[in-house]
Amino acid sequence: MVELFGSEMQNILVVDDDTSMREFLEILLTKEGYQVSIAESGEQGCRMLMDQRFDLVITDIRMKDVDGIDVLKKTKEVSPETMVVMISAFASAETAVEAMREGAYDYIPKPFKVKEFKKIVSDTLKSKRSISIETENGTDKDKQHFGCLIGESPRMRQIYDLIERVAKTKTNILISGESGTGKELVAKAVHEQSPRKDKPFVVINCAGIPETLIESELFGYKKGAFTGAATDKEGLFEAGDGGTVFLDEVGELPPLIQVKLLRVIQERTFTAVGGTEEKRVDVRIISATNKNLEQEVIEKRFREDLYFRLNVIHIKMPPLREREGDLPLLGQFFLEKYSKELGKDVQKISAYAMDILGQYPFPGNVRELENIIERSVALETSNIVLPDSLTLSHFHQERHGEGRRRTDLTSEGIDLDEVMAEAEKDYIINAMKLAHGSKQKAAELLGLSFEAFRYRLSKLKMS
Repeated sequence: MVELFGSEMQNILVVDDDTSMREFLEILLTKEGYQVSIAESGEQGCRMLMDQRFDLVITDIRMKDVDGIDVLKKTKEVSPETMVVMISAFASAETAVEAMREGAYDYIPKPFKVKEFKKIVSDTLKSKRSISIETENGTDKDKQHFGCLIGESPRMRQIYDLIERVAKTKTNILISGESGTGKELVAKAVHEQSPRKDKPFVVINCAGIPETLIESELFGYKKGAFTGAATDKEGLFEAGDGGTVFLDEVGELPPLIQVKLLRVIQERTFTAVGGTEEKRVDVRIISATNKNLEQEVIEKRFREDLYFRLNVIHIKMPPLREREGDLPLLGQFFLEKYSKELGKDVQKISAYAMDILGQYPFPGNVRELENIIERSVALETSNIVLPDSLTLSHFHQERHGEGRRRTDLTSEGIDLDEVMAEAEKDYIINAMKLAHGSKQKAAELLGLSFEAFRYRLSKLKMS
């Protein structure tokens, strides 16, 4: 059921000249707990907008005389705060762009899934409520940012809380997580919340420095220590004195350097390559790894004593697929970032494009999402990211890779009909999304005649 804000029931106007669709939406939305009014034409909808205030207007785009775009314009004229969602069986990139330009919140191509439709309605009304709260209070009700970190999922809120609790201490921290989850951003957030925030934050990529050079990079060297050492050079630990040293991919450190790092942690001293004088340094060490360091210790590739010295406080970064609700926030953030950087006016990711992103497991996590959005903005010619703007060929290859591996037949056997039916359904659903609901275009994408496509669609009960 719909979440009500206080005791106020949210009021929705449905404008559609198709009787069956109008009645269907009225029944569906009423069951969800909304107050629903209906208009049989665009003209009637515009009159109702003059007499009554609505939280949301859901209007078909294509209607006789007064169409959905006219209803949208009238809505924004008499009640700018009212949200508008457009629906149409004839939706196209052009109509979507025009609708977004005139102030629509989203558009939904037919046919749509009831679950997806209800979510779009709910998200739209929540967005309206959030805008109202910010307008009234001048602040966000919920914490969506922490330093450079973005997200409001329970997992991220736990991390924000842990950062606040440990930042003021001198304790060493180990951050673990898959590649692309934002481990360096956590380290920066800890540093910026700490008493060391005005001192250096030095990043050392342990996997990016050749083993023959890493000691001199970390601890510096004296003139004449080796061929090419023409002058003394300060190491990264000395450069970070008083601040924070971030050891990214610490699990890649060779054994000899692990010993020297342990000494820095225990004694707070080190000796430059080719030198004899011990130098004292005051640094907080934050480490990060995408490896299982406990397993590395068991297999004797990482020193146990060093592991315990580094892992006083452990922060585990969740993969993007486990951060429920954060994908839209991150997507919009990257959209705004690259729209500005690339001089584009791309304002929104369409609901169907976001739905496709929501089905993707993101093996590259937040970094991969950022790359997808940057590429989409660079290629986009309108002001909304549509499914076909996501350059999804790579996406589908990766997404369906697991399915292709099912051709590896085992002695247990398979249900071939079930596997084939599942693959067919998957392709049809994605074709409809890429075609923005157009059956004719979806049929062309799949190399089928229109009648053959309709028949397959009917078998899935999607028509």
